[in-house]
Amino acid sequence: MLDDFLVRAALAGLGVALAAAPLGCFVVWRRMAYFGDATAHAAILGVALSLLLSTSIFAGVLVVSLMMATLVSLLSGRGYAMDTLLGVMAHSALAFGLVAVSFLSGVRIDLMAYLFGDILAVGKGDLALIGGGALLVVCLVGWRWSALLTATLDGDLARASGIDPGREQLVLTLSLAVVVAVALKVVGVLLIAALLIIPAAAARPFCRTPEIMALLAAVIGAASTTGGLQAAYWLDTPTGPTIVSLAAILFALSSLAGQLKRRMSRAEPSSAAPPLSAAGTEQPTPGRCRAP
Repeated sequence: MLDDFLVRAALAGLGVALAAAPLGCFVVWRRMAYFGDATAHAAILGVALSLLLSTSIFAGVLVVSLMMATLVSLLSGRGYAMDTLLGVMAHSALAFGLVAVSFLSGVRIDLMAYLFGDILAVGKGDLALIGGGALLVVCLVGWRWSALLTATLDGDLARASGIDPGREQLVLTLSLAVVVAVALKVVGVLLIAALLIIPAAAARPFCRTPEIMALLAAVIGAASTTGGLQAAYWLDTPTGPTIVSLAAILFALSSLAGQLKRRMSRAEPSSAAPPLSAAGTEQPTPGRCRAP
């Protein structure tokens, strides 16, 4: 069964989608979109160094992505606005990586495959790495889920609860580096951040708890990867961009459905009294999951 390249591609896409979903929720909640971009763009530099040193590309990308994410975390709050710092580092990492690739003499490299992904070329070894990396991220985020939520909600509250926000930031940093390393083959450097953010953003209007948002983001991400893979096969289009395009369409539909839902809620009669608790006090009506 795994000899079929479409089956391997579908399994690889599902693995990346499942790993990116819960992490993407924290990226959305913490407004870390540029953080994901900076880490992903550093992957090209990791590819160049791996080819130069004749080492595993996965290991090189993982190490460089982790170094970039750690560097961004250390430099944040040192006199620069976060969006400025991340913008400079994201584009600088990509530029240095592309320049480093140009110095590789005697090495044939398909740069487009690294920039936009080449999911159809996933082999059994790649599939094992993607599956192992996805499992590691899901287990790590699941293990630290409650602490990550508390640190995301309020740093002072986390410290009062005995949780170190810096440690939880390190967990996110490690998880993000692993996702970048495993997603490089699927959607490429330029589209990894999109696969992190778009499914989580599309799930946001329909959730009431963080856990539901993470699960729905995983479903949307899986639908985007498998549907995008099938659409690319039918339309003969680049697979990585097709996957992200389908995710963007689902986000647009989600936004329209969310707006329609809000309009219908406002149109309903507001004369009904809110539900009361056993003590006779009004209970708040649960709203959208804007943040944990």
